[in-house]
Amino acid sequence: MTTKKKSDRQFVVITGASQGLGKEFALEFAKRKMNLILVSLPNQGLLDLSNEIAQKYDVKTATFETDLAVPDNVILLSNWINANFNVHILINNAGTGGTKKFIDAKVDYINTIMQLNVVATSILTHQLLPNLMEQNQSYILNVSSMAAFSPIGYKTVYPASKTFIHSFSRGLYQELKDTNVFVSVVNPGAMKTSDEITARINKQGFLGKLTLLDPKKVAQYCIKQLLKKDTVIMVNPISWAILRILPIGIRLPLMTRAIKREIGQ
Repeated sequence: MTTKKKSDRQFVVITGASQGLGKEFALEFAKRKMNLILVSLPNQGLLDLSNEIAQKYDVKTATFETDLAVPDNVILLSNWINANFNVHILINNAGTGGTKKFIDAKVDYINTIMQLNVVATSILTHQLLPNLMEQNQSYILNVSSMAAFSPIGYKTVYPASKTFIHSFSRGLYQELKDTNVFVSVVNPGAMKTSDEITARINKQGFLGKLTLLDPKKVAQYCIKQLLKKDTVIMVNPISWAILRILPIGIRLPLMTRAIKREIGQ
């Protein structure tokens, strides 16, 4: 954790910033000369990334390493940000999922998905909202998923958590639409965030390969649409078309079979 005296500078807060989509968000905002507060789990190279971005793009950066699946840590992070920084963009990107039989899942596995995807996003947004409302114009982008639009066997809890994020974002947008805080939600599909994830998605077969996304392109498109005030950002038209066309009676078993192949069932 680094601490700085509060100044007139504005910052972008990005959770899950050490890798994948969060890292690409950080790089893209830095290219736009926006100062950054980067948040991630400990021991993921966040400070090195922060220093590299600060030097390369000549922006101010700060870091906070913590496990956001622990509610008390979300409060500690919020208090630190509010005491030291003016926030004009909040990117709630941190999240987790997984693929396994529900009966085989440990309680910690289920709890971590719900705490990180649902509780942390809600609490961090709530705690930073007064800060965001103090700025002339501010933005919140919540990262949901295409999974928000369909239940999936062998994932069960994850799609439900992302359905919450989508609904939460849409409701908050409506509540704040006459204020200076604009709220958006993005619903990407699977992304090539690591070799392990790419290999796992490829096991799903043709459908998985067809819908796999490049996180850099996703970040670029999200930022462009967020600043244009697009309330629901869709980055994968193929996945969206499939979900809209197929009735649930076909879509649910089709997607479940794809996920079943991922775990070798």
